[in-house]
Amino acid sequence: MHCSASLGRKIKTFATKMVITSGNDEDRGGQEKESKEESVLAMLGIIGTILNLVVIIFVYIYTTL
Repeated sequence: MHCSASLGRKIKTFATKMVITSGNDEDRGGQEKESKEESVLAMLGIIGTILNLVVIIFVYIYTTL
């Protein structure tokens, strides 16, 4: 019983500490850069996955001959 009261109190204090801020120009620039980096990393991941599949298919064909 005591744990649930303590947990509820922690959640309330955490909720009061959360603040929503509006992004300024520096923040937006950082978000755009981060978004661009994420898209490049995602593309590299897709290319790597395709290359791995090509290698797996090649090895499968080579070993079954």
